[in-house]
Amino acid sequence: MTRKQKRLSVIGGGLFVLAVAAALVLFALQQKIAFFRMPSDIQASDVESESRFRLGGLVEKGSVVRGDGSKISFSVTDHVKSVPVTYDGILPDLFREDQGVVIEGRFMPGGAFVADSVLAKHDENYMPKEVADSLKAKGVWQGESKQ
Repeated sequence: MTRKQKRLSVIGGGLFVLAVAAALVLFALQQKIAFFRMPSDIQASDVESESRFRLGGLVEKGSVVRGDGSKISFSVTDHVKSVPVTYDGILPDLFREDQGVVIEGRFMPGGAFVADSVLAKHDENYMPKEVADSLKAKGVWQGESKQ
């Protein structure tokens, strides 16, 4: 084997190892990816597939119902559609009605969205960027005016 052939085989082997490593990383991340959707973006295929994703919007006024222990149910809306959500856990301190929220979970058989985590805004001037952009695009929310 000539020097050039050895160099090409080492480079080729290195590229092969990098390609396998990249494929393994992408395969591992595929199982952890949660896509973001608004209530009006949800279709029947999302409900039936029981796939995991993030749901964002505003907590609908008058929809928060506290159950036994740490169970709570509420609706997330974008003022076009609303999705009922159940959550069993401790809510963020700033969770309240008519405020931006992003929840992560999946639809269960029967169409109930069961949340694993709930993220709420952290101060008066913040709404999750994904939620704010989507609500602005639908013409539902203009943002807070700065004085």
